[in-house]
Amino acid sequence: MQPVSTITGRIVVLPAQDVDTDQIIPARYLKVTDKSGLAEGLFYAWRYDAEGNPNPDFVLNRPEAQGATILVAGRNFGCGSSREHAPWALQGYGFKAIISPYFADIFRNNALKNGLLTVQVDEATYQQLVSLFDEDPTTEVTIDLAAQTVTLPDGRKAHFPIDPFTKHCLLHGVDQMGFLLNEEDAIAAYEAAHPARVVTTARS
Repeated sequence: MQPVSTITGRIVVLPAQDVDTDQIIPARYLKVTDKSGLAEGLFYAWRYDAEGNPNPDFVLNRPEAQGATILVAGRNFGCGSSREHAPWALQGYGFKAIISPYFADIFRNNALKNGLLTVQVDEATYQQLVSLFDEDPTTEVTIDLAAQTVTLPDGRKAHFPIDPFTKHCLLHGVDQMGFLLNEEDAIAAYEAAHPARVVTTARS
């Protein structure tokens, strides 16, 4: 997993609320166990018509949305069933972070474990981002994970929450298993300093 520190990029706004994981990535794409090709299925029912042609009215298909790396999504993004393929598809498409007023917990956890930063902001900040995109589709923001802030074009900073352990893992580019492996010496030292707590008794 690549370390996540500061992300500066163009935003694209998908204001729909209650976007579930089936809308993010259809079930037929869940047969794969890696990220290859999942970008094609991202928001498939919205990106393409019945004949498989790009839908020109969908925001990701508009010319000004090309190259955006930060998705601004509506409330309760990622609800529905647990699908690790959902953050995989978003990352495969090129998104490095998702900003929303609220995330479904399972999606948020899956995203963070895969290095996709979820940034939960207050409603006023979300509405300002929507307005900025409407006025200028090339709007850029900066997300600073260490400071836990989103900096808007006018310089205003909005704070976002994240638990310390997840923040540490993202900043250092390790998952939970990688964190434990890095602590192998400390674990060994602790075990050496503490006698075994379980005593086995021989049975006659």
